[in-house]
Amino acid sequence: MTISISFPVPCLMLVSDRHLAGGEDALLAAVDDAIAGGVNAVQLREKDLSPAELLPLAKRLREVTAGRAMMVVNSSVGVALASGADGVHLPEELPTIERPSRPFLVGRSVHSREAAEQAWSVCSDYLIAGLVFVTASHAGAEPGGVQLIESITGVVAVPVLAVGGIDTQRVDDVVRSGASGVAAISAVLGARSAREAARELRGALDAAWAAVKESDR
Repeated sequence: MTISISFPVPCLMLVSDRHLAGGEDALLAAVDDAIAGGVNAVQLREKDLSPAELLPLAKRLREVTAGRAMMVVNSSVGVALASGADGVHLPEELPTIERPSRPFLVGRSVHSREAAEQAWSVCSDYLIAGLVFVTASHAGAEPGGVQLIESITGVVAVPVLAVGGIDTQRVDDVVRSGASGVAAISAVLGARSAREAARELRGALDAAWAAVKESDR
């Protein structure tokens, strides 16, 4: 499998939520701060916007992330291409897409080992696995725990990010379970300072990553 754009590892991905951030301008400011704090990938995920409504925001977000962090757009290949994003992130239920001719990452959300194996078989470049822990944004959903990460990283050979209830205290657990990083929403956008929240997560992630690599020697 060939990845045409280098995927940042260990990866701290911020998933957007303009409502939580306080609007589009506040979201862009928070993303800017979060990147300064250590976020190295941003997923534009605003499911209530049509592609036509999403594109202007995607272009603005690309200006913030360009040269600083990888950017992917959730679901819409057209918006990803038109905004100059690095790739697209697909929900588990969406069909496989035809990969564009230019360098382009294709990621996918997965919720089980079986879904991860299927996603990898159709050349996904990275996976986001969850929910790992209980989170308010998915009330009532049954978390898979670190066992979900272990089961998925054991059968795929692409980076796997953990999502769902991620905080600085849990980063070590998911990295030791095989994750190549974490994806966060409220832990950053719901914090008083997106920059400080990202800095703390980045510190925990880098420390956990270094410890795992040292133990593998």
